[in-house]
Amino acid sequence: MTTETAPSGRITLPGGEMLAWSDLPRKRLADGGPLAALATRLVPPGARVLVAGPHDPALLDQLGHAEVTCLLRSHPDAVALARRAAHVVVGGPAGLPDDETYDVVIAGAGLDPVESVEGVRLGWDGVLARLVTAVRPGGALLLRLDNPLGLHRLVATTPWYAGRDDSAWAIGGVLDRGHPANRDQLRERLTGAGLRPAACWAAYPDAGGPTALLDADHLDRDTGSGLFDAVLHGACAGGNTRDTVLQDPARLAVDALHAGRAADLAPGWLVLARRPADDPTTPAADRDLPVALMQTGRPGSGVLEVLHGPSGWRWGITAATDRDVRAAAPFASREAAYRDADALSGPVPAGRLLRTLLLDAALRRDLATLRTLLHGYAGWLADQADGDGRTAGAAALAGTDNVVVDGERYAVLDPSWRATRPLPADVVLARGLWRFAAGLLTGGYAHPWSSTLDVAGLTVVLGGIAGHDLDRATVTEAVETEAAVAAALNGLDLDGTVDLATELHAVAPTDPPVGARSYQQLREAWLRQREELTRLTALTAWTEELLTSRERALRRAETTVGLLSGSLSYRVGRLAITPARLAKRGARAAKRRATAALAPKQEEQQ
Repeated sequence: MTTETAPSGRITLPGGEMLAWSDLPRKRLADGGPLAALATRLVPPGARVLVAGPHDPALLDQLGHAEVTCLLRSHPDAVALARRAAHVVVGGPAGLPDDETYDVVIAGAGLDPVESVEGVRLGWDGVLARLVTAVRPGGALLLRLDNPLGLHRLVATTPWYAGRDDSAWAIGGVLDRGHPANRDQLRERLTGAGLRPAACWAAYPDAGGPTALLDADHLDRDTGSGLFDAVLHGACAGGNTRDTVLQDPARLAVDALHAGRAADLAPGWLVLARRPADDPTTPAADRDLPVALMQTGRPGSGVLEVLHGPSGWRWGITAATDRDVRAAAPFASREAAYRDADALSGPVPAGRLLRTLLLDAALRRDLATLRTLLHGYAGWLADQADGDGRTAGAAALAGTDNVVVDGERYAVLDPSWRATRPLPADVVLARGLWRFAAGLLTGGYAHPWSSTLDVAGLTVVLGGIAGHDLDRATVTEAVETEAAVAAALNGLDLDGTVDLATELHAVAPTDPPVGARSYQQLREAWLRQREELTRLTALTAWTEELLTSRERALRRAETTVGLLSGSLSYRVGRLAITPARLAKRGARAAKRRATAALAPKQEEQQ
């Protein structure tokens, strides 16, 4: 039986709805994130769209140019989203009208949360078949699949099979034959259902709320891409999160990239598949799909795109990002950094990320390569400075994690972040070297320098290798600049900026790195702290031993003096010396008296 309820009769209840359950608090997507940006690109104006499963309301807001129907299992979610959609069907895929087809079907939460536990269970293949039926000829299906061997499971402290919360109704592993377990199996299922797989994006760092979508085929081929390196590290580093993991997901993701396995270890995949058109001559609509979509900066700052161009990859910016960036531009003068949307119109520079090259050389103790890279980096920064020795624009914020190296050419990877005012060239260099030194020491990487160096000291050493004489005062100014820039990028207020600057000044080699708390890195930090305590204990023991030996020597000297003072020879010598001392004192007194008596006579004669 079908009934309609408020608001405005947009909700249809065909049966099987879950009246006391909500998916939205558990299945949230990033606000204005890459999924919403990709969906906006795929959906043409006026298209009929079916959004199957729970999605963040921001996705529906960005599909305002289309006619959106939501398919949900939760009645409370339907009430919450009804004002954002033209129609809401509650109860699972069996409730979809048989005669309704759509230009685009979006299942960004996967197929499991599409089914209602109160209705007829179709299984993964059954839900896929029903959604494929709802795709019109020539239409598209955007489907998410979680990876049972993804990065998120490799670093999680709690095993995936130990879930006991209410949402753990479907626990998938590689032994679950009802679900595809990799990209090849997913392509086979889609092909068997009558669809043609067109593209696949790897979702990082979490399949449910990705901040980066990277083309899986390019991840397999472009293993040395500085862009992918920077995006994966930025997505998996975790920002200011304090979640506990087994090991550093950012390091693991970058290693997987260089091993050609970043797509295989992705927490999830987002696949675009098309239903063949009735007319075989209909041109394909997949020529300008993005190579990457990424959310950088604080939430709400928009999504960047990387597209194919005639001469390689080129930057793009979504309409929502452009709107957000330009709306914030008038207030940029109040911050240390801002984003320039117009800078994202050129090609993406090719090359490998400078930070990765420096880390590799440090691990191998390759001082020659380190000297070459740092000399080149410092020289390139010097070329960007003006006649007064100040650097402006994107080069002023060009750290080792935003610079790519291609042979002898250095270039800023993302030129959209710019300094509000020019910075001294030595401060720019010191900031870049300090960021690398802090990551090197707190990350526990092996390196060829003394273990007693602090972060500022290693920054000075790196500056010397680069051919510049940096002092600690310059490093202190660089840390203050880093705090101001980080505060601008993350939207911190004045108090937050002060607290951040205090934390950065206090960074020590024995600290764990900023971000997710990794058991592996915490153990390494504990080992460094133990080594430092051992060194200080040994120094304290040596000092105490030295003081003890000096005290013993002093006591022996005092004993010797005492013994000599009581001997017969000492007494005889003292008796002989005492009259001489008295005679000497008497002679000195007589001389003073004689001098005093002659003084008046000399004055009279003068």
